[in-house]
Amino acid sequence: MPSIFNEEELKFKFSQSPIDEFSWHKSEKLSHLAKSNDLVFDVKLLDSGKYSYPYHFHRNAEELFLILSGRVMLRIPKGFKELRSGDIVFFEKGPTGAHQLYNHTDNICTYLDIRTKKDIDICEYPDSGKVNILPFSEIFLKQNQVDYFEGEEDIKKRWSDYKDNILDEI
Repeated sequence: MPSIFNEEELKFKFSQSPIDEFSWHKSEKLSHLAKSNDLVFDVKLLDSGKYSYPYHFHRNAEELFLILSGRVMLRIPKGFKELRSGDIVFFEKGPTGAHQLYNHTDNICTYLDIRTKKDIDICEYPDSGKVNILPFSEIFLKQNQVDYFEGEEDIKKRWSDYKDNILDEI
């Protein structure tokens, strides 16, 4: 059964970050209402002088914006591009798909945000060096990246008492 949504009937929630420049209005997750299995989508309003989420890219999700009304400046790895009503922009996985919006106009920009839905996604933030494990929102600094075998050097010690702790049942 198709799900039909009309922009005039949507309810928006204001989201304000601790940093004033990052704020937006987000519709309820339309993908939940539509019972979508593979996509996450909602409509967002970006006020004048505000930025969307911090500059980021996804390692395990693709994203697409459809500008419904207004104009907005898009930041991508190659530079900046003004988007206007009717523009569709696709962001591939990985660093080449990095993006951020800034409303450089006096009017609200309205856009549809569509993302592929994965069990786990890794979102990286090049400006701040953070890594976010989604959907858990566990955020780490990438500079703390370590070798796969870091902290595993004393494996024999950890197994030294296995002969005394063999279980008959689990």
